[in-house]
Amino acid sequence: MPYSIMLDAGHGGKDPGAVYNGRQEKDDTLALTLAVGEILQGRGIDVLYTRTTDVYESPYQKAMEANEAGADFFVSIHRNSYPTDNTASGVETLVYDRSGLKLQMAENIDEQLEAIGFVNLGVKERPGLVVLRRTRMPAVLVEAGFINSNTDNQLFDDNFGGIALAIAEGILDTLQMNGLIGNDMLPDSDPGDTDNMPGGGNTPGRPGNEPGHSGGIPQYTVQAGAFRNGAYADRLQKELLEQDFPAVTSQDGGLYRVTVGTFPTLDEAADMERRLKRAGYQTVIVSS
Repeated sequence: MPYSIMLDAGHGGKDPGAVYNGRQEKDDTLALTLAVGEILQGRGIDVLYTRTTDVYESPYQKAMEANEAGADFFVSIHRNSYPTDNTASGVETLVYDRSGLKLQMAENIDEQLEAIGFVNLGVKERPGLVVLRRTRMPAVLVEAGFINSNTDNQLFDDNFGGIALAIAEGILDTLQMNGLIGNDMLPDSDPGDTDNMPGGGNTPGRPGNEPGHSGGIPQYTVQAGAFRNGAYADRLQKELLEQDFPAVTSQDGGLYRVTVGTFPTLDEAADMERRLKRAGYQTVIVSS
């Protein structure tokens, strides 16, 4: 069955959330939630929503709805606010506690939003929030910038599509890194648009990382991960190298691919794949 995620657009109906110069949090969160959901659905994720229109449900109702639906993950999207206008800015993601898959997803989402231009305020524990405390699945609450910050609102409006994609990528990368979805479900990118990716069009600091080619004679390697964010690839490569796996990172088709070894025969590649799987990695053999 497809992996399922319950997306929650914060507030709604009689509850506008934070308000600034006539701008209401409930409107921003609904638009962003629907945009994120469209991207995730396009990648094969089963997306559920607490609301798709301007209606009110209590936080408790939203948590119960996610529990009853049996969702695998819960992502609530909000805008932040500060008592003094234009004082605070940035993104942060809230979790019940700093552990497990929810922490990893929160960090990944924040890193992706930081690449858009937001200040990354990090991951915060909020055990008192009902949607984090009463949900029975991993849950995060994303604060997508301060609604009473002109700087954040300009970023939000000028980069709306990029923000939706950043949140979706943070979710998908986390699921892929933990073997919950396959590499083929990662967001596509324009191969000619790599200058806009983290790290630019080239991959500085990674000399000699391209898998070998042998003039038409098939060779095999074992892919352990593929990411749009080069930081995730670096993290996985370092982890593999620490376990004496000869991991390298290459850039191909807009993705950073982490592969292990180059083998002249499929049997040798299969031996390495078995070693990686015993170590807990989700892998695929690719030929070059």
